[in-house]
Parts: sequence; structure tokens; C-alpha cells
Amino acid sequence: MWEVVASVVAVRLWSVHPQYFDRQALTACWREALLAQAVLAGETRGYRQHPQLERFRSCASPTAAIGIFLGGVADEADARHYNFTRSKILVEPDTPEVIPVTADQLAYEWSHLMAKLARRSPETAARWAGISLPQSHPLFTVIDGPIASWERPAV
Repeated sequence: MWEVVASVVAVRLWSVHPQYFDRQALTACWREALLAQAVLAGETRGYRQHPQLERFRSCASPTAAIGIFLGGVADEADARHYNFTRSKILVEPDTPEVIPVTADQLAYEWSHLMAKLARRSPETAARWAGISLPQSHPLFTVIDGPIASWERPAV
């Protein structure tokens, strides 16, 4: 099953805090992070070379890092009274790891997300329109720097 899903899903593991997502982005992020978890745990052959997995693989425990990521998405789902199944998280460590994300990367993703929201959920886009740089997902800490080398910006 994962092979079929992996062939049609464009994985986006957002550095942006999930509070800014509309319903579609939140559920897609959960689904895509579960796929990434399966890849990092060696449970599927699809998407093994996906560039966004580089930052998770650079961690001492990639499955713990993606577990923290999934936990942050599940926390936002809980806040909205959605029912995401936390038992699907393979490793949810007590001590959080922090991954650096550059301000330019966060700004790039913010622009990308806002464009999606403007098309799909204009009311959500309007709510966040005054923000130039959003909060990052709790897994990430913002540092100065350019767009990440693994990012594939649209030309």
C-alpha cells in the first residue's frame, strides 16, 4: 500500500507551525509525516531518497525526530478536536530534539503555504495575512541562513 501512496503524494514536511494550517493542510501533513516515518523506519521502499528527509536523517535518531514532528501535528489536531491516532507514532521521545531551520527556508515555506491557502481556504489565508515570518513547528529552531539545500524551489 505504501508504494502506491508514495508514488502519488508530493511530500511536504512543513517547518511552519501547524497552527497556521487549514484542515486540508493539517490532515495532509499528518499523512505525509506518517509516510516519512515509514521510510525512516525502513518499512517502505518508496520515497527513500526524498530530499526533505535529509534533515531528519541528520538527527541522532531519525525516527525519534519524525516522532516529535508527528507529535506537534497531533497536538494541533487535539487543539481543534480532531482525532489523529497517536498510537501510529512509532517513537515519541520524552526529550525533544531540535533541528535548525533557516529563516529564509521558513519564509519560503510560508509563502508557499499562503499561496495554497489563498486558493483553497481564503478565510484562513486572511487570518494570517499580516504575518511576515511565522512561528516554526516546535521541532525546529530558527537560525539565520538561506533556503535549505534540499529544497526544490519552483522556478
